[in-house]
Parts: sequence; structure tokens; C-alpha cells
Amino acid sequence: MTLDDLTLDITQSIDINADIGDVFRSVLHRFGEGFTKPPEGESMQMTLEQWPGGRWFRDRGNGIGHLWGHVQVLKPPVLLELSGPMFMSYPALNHLEVKLEQRPGGTHLDLRHRAIGFIDPAHRQGVTSGWRHILEGVAQDSTARTAAPRT
Repeated sequence: MTLDDLTLDITQSIDINADIGDVFRSVLHRFGEGFTKPPEGESMQMTLEQWPGGRWFRDRGNGIGHLWGHVQVLKPPVLLELSGPMFMSYPALNHLEVKLEQRPGGTHLDLRHRAIGFIDPAHRQGVTSGWRHILEGVAQDSTARTAAPRT
């Protein structure tokens, strides 16, 4: 086994034509109750407790669940960091960093997922499309919110 077999480091970026505050709210929603499986959009029944140390977990009901991690950093509207096992039910540690930057015409979002441990090849392969699905949902939510009339 090599170091490459034991590590994961991916970065994805997206530019969204929306205000940074709207994008950040969409990030919190998509990592919580709006977290869905690609491509069908089925709810993952996730909860994101929005404070440092808050849990990020999947609640299947009837006492069944899965801890994905904890909020390491919450700095609205520019940074969310989560760390924990995430979807890996084996020896692994993950760190997810979502950085937002207001730019002319909208918001730039960078997502970086790093992991170390016995990473399942299926997880290594699926993580890229999974995070892309989440980022596209954030963009969709944010631009819809921007287009909606304000009252």
C-alpha cells in the first residue's frame, strides 16, 4: 500500500451569480436537510448543527443513524469546515473545507476534501461526482433565491 492509496485530496470550485450571504445559507442547507443523493435527489436525512462542535449526522429514525463529523469552523459567510469519518465506515479521517469569496458579479466557492485512512476505491471514485452534485445544488438554490423578488 502506498501513501497515494491512503490519502485523498480533491478540490472543486464553482462561480455562482449570487450574493455571498445567499450562497452561504445554501451551503448550510445543502450540507444539512438539503443533502441529497445524486442523481435522483433522494434525501439523505442529514442534520448539520450550525455551531462549532455541532454534529453532522444522518438520522434514519428509530435510533438508526451515522455520524459523519463535527463542525470544526463556522465563520459566516466565508468558511465552513467539517471533520470526521463522513461516509467512510472504516478507519479514515476526513476534513472538508468550504471557502466562499465575494467577487464582482457573484461568489466564488472552493470545496476541498482531504482524507487519510483505508480509503475504499468506490468512495475515491464517487466523491468527485458527489461533491459536484452538492455544489450544483448550492448554485441552483442561490441563484433561485437571488432571482426571487425580495419582500
